[in-house]
Amino acid sequence: MKYNLLGNTGLLVSELCFGTMTFGGEGRWEAIGQQTQDEADALIKKSVESGINFIDTANIYSFGQSEAILGNSIRNLELNRQELVIATKVYGTMGEDPNNRGLSRFHIFNSVENSLERLQLDHVDILYVHGVDQATPVREIMRNLNDIVDSGMVRYIGVCNWPAWMVMKAQGIARREGWHEFKAMQYFYSLSARDAEDALLPLSQSEELGFMPWSPLAGGFLSGKYTRENKTAGGGARRDEFDFPPIDKEQAYDIVEVMETIATEHNATVAEVALAWVRLQPGVTSTIIGAKNMEQLESDLRSADLQLSDEELEELDEVSAIPERYPFWMVDRQGEERFPEADAKE
Repeated sequence: MKYNLLGNTGLLVSELCFGTMTFGGEGRWEAIGQQTQDEADALIKKSVESGINFIDTANIYSFGQSEAILGNSIRNLELNRQELVIATKVYGTMGEDPNNRGLSRFHIFNSVENSLERLQLDHVDILYVHGVDQATPVREIMRNLNDIVDSGMVRYIGVCNWPAWMVMKAQGIARREGWHEFKAMQYFYSLSARDAEDALLPLSQSEELGFMPWSPLAGGFLSGKYTRENKTAGGGARRDEFDFPPIDKEQAYDIVEVMETIATEHNATVAEVALAWVRLQPGVTSTIIGAKNMEQLESDLRSADLQLSDEELEELDEVSAIPERYPFWMVDRQGEERFPEADAKE
């Protein structure tokens, strides 16, 4: 297992991060996974033995069950807490009370205290804000996050699902006030969803933030189970029951066809090719994987050893390309006018 620096923190995290969204299975999470404690223990054990030191959860996953199961696994397996990087999240609705959601100081502190109790830990290493809270100003959010780090309950803060301009606004406020800044970004990124390349990935590289793609298989659509001939996977597949996140399925079918050819050349699976592509993209720190069973986890782990050639990467880039949006195409066009000598030399 390879380890990458989490931005400019000096902290090393495995290039694969084990995600625990499949633990529990309460409410709408039932379609994603229903892993019991024994199953979770086995998956965590295999992940850690394979070199993964980075584990991701969220308070909202099965309304706390995922955190509780993960906490039990750490204890059941007698894992060394100081060798693990544990991340969780705050924002989503955790109860009927109107203040049991969002990014107010009230909810952030209550949520983290509840998460730590479920995880049976005295701190988490990364706390992500899980979404945009339109009721709480960005400055207030950053002050709240600064104070939660100063409390000792959180080591680093990260951001998930915010637009790039808002992340940069938050960084600027924190920098001006001398508060703790975001150190990590977690965003949807896959061969069938490359929107992050417009502004989010460049922002993470410019600001030296760790970048963690979630759903690199696009909710299972890029697993190889879905083709133009097989639009449903059967067997309780996640996408059949929970068609999320949204993607251009016609383009995704084209992508799968290219991946099938590449997978055959490498004696690999389509899913392994999809994961390898994400892992090999510039700026990616740690790819979040998830597994319903040991077979899926072992496949995910094998993807870390899969090396794609420049020609294969180019072929995948071409079939997955999305139209460049304004102002990005204008930036490129004007850049060519600014440095015509560079084009001539090439």
